[in-house]
Parts: sequence; C-alpha cells; structure tokens
Amino acid sequence: MNTLKAPHILVVDDDPAITEMVGHYLSEHDFRVSAARNGAEMHQVLRQSTVQLVLMDLRLNGESGLNLARELRERRALPVIILTGRSEEADRVMGLELAADDYVVKPFSLRELLARIRAVLRRYASAVFETGSITIEPASGVRAYRFEGWELNLRLRRLRAPDAREIELSLGEFSLLHALCRAPGRVLSRDQLLEMTRRDAGAVYDRAIDVQILRLRRKIELDASTPRYIRTERGAGYVFDTSVEPVT
Repeated sequence: MNTLKAPHILVVDDDPAITEMVGHYLSEHDFRVSAARNGAEMHQVLRQSTVQLVLMDLRLNGESGLNLARELRERRALPVIILTGRSEEADRVMGLELAADDYVVKPFSLRELLARIRAVLRRYASAVFETGSITIEPASGVRAYRFEGWELNLRLRRLRAPDAREIELSLGEFSLLHALCRAPGRVLSRDQLLEMTRRDAGAVYDRAIDVQILRLRRKIELDASTPRYIRTERGAGYVFDTSVEPVT
C-alpha cells in the first residue's frame, strides 16, 4: 500500500487505548491514521498534513468535542464522525444538527466503524481533496441548480441565498439538497434519499435523513416549522415543492 495515497483519518480522543485500537485496525484496512488528544494537537495535525475525515470523541478531558467539531465545520469542509456514549443521546442529536455527518456509539464494533467511515468517504468520492477544502465535480454537465433566487453551486459546494449571502452546508446537507434539486416535485422516501445521498444505505441509519432535513430547513426556510420548500408527505417521505432550473 502506498501510505501517501491512503485516506488519512484523524482520531481525536484522549483515551490512548481507543486511539491505539482504532489506529491499528484502520491501518490494517489501508488507511493512514493520526491521533490527537485535544484541540491543539488536532489543529497541529491539520496544519501539517491533508486529512480526509475526522473521528471525534465528544467527551474530551477539559474540552468539548462538540465545540471542536463545530469549529472544524466552520473552518474546513471535512467530514466528521462523532464518538458518543450510550447515555449521550442529546449530544448525538446536537452533534448531528450542528457538525457531524454520522456517529458511532461506544463501545463500538470496529467493523461497524470501518463501514461508517467508508460510507462517509464514498459521499466524497467525486470530490477533489486539498488542504482545508474540497471541490465537488458536477455530474452530467450541470454546475448549479437555481430555485426562487437560491443557487446551489455543485463545483464549490456552496449555497447562495437570494440576498447573496453564502449559507454554510455540511456535506450531508449539501448532498441532501442536491438530491432534492435533482427531483423537484417528486415524493422521495427515506430509502430513496439514503440511496441518493449516501450511496450505501445499508451502512447508515434512516433517522439521519430526518435530522438532516431539519438542519436544512433551518437554513433555507423562512419558518422551519412551516416549511415552504421541503414538505413532509406523511408516511411517504419528502418532496421539494418548487421549480428548479439546472445551470450548465
């Protein structure tokens, strides 16, 4: 294996047993792994090398992993998987709403962790990774989608509001909005949205779609409690209820 070309995973956890176990397992499956015990070490690794995914423990000694994940999301377009305890459901929900692309509950199966890492990275399969940023290559010649003054730029993975503000999107939110823009006016089930956004529905949980829908509504709807664009079809799924113009 060429270690320079292997996907680079950064594990942020203050438990050396966890970082050693995860690092050894992922290294056996063609990943390059770095470890950080806190935010300072995390930023040092990110300055010195290119990282494709961050695995973040929410309960760090003296620091909030959630705050670090949120800070990371604001500064860099990197996928984040959070590690939580079984009793930390509120943290998991908040992590998904604010920062993370997925989560794994401790104690976890290494095989499940590997599957989730691969699933998240597959969502970046069409991305060009650079230090601190990614560019999403458009499909089928479409470079953007426009709807009612909004523009979703596929190359830059950016959403521009009608008032020209740039709206920050996580990769999950971007993938979900991209899927909705590709099928305006159609009712899409959770399974269909999982397939369109994750590429491997068996490796994730379907409630993630509901969390991402909520996060996306908060960013594009005037009132997320009475959505104008992303409507719920009870018992069926969601529909993007607006006209969409592909831009080539």
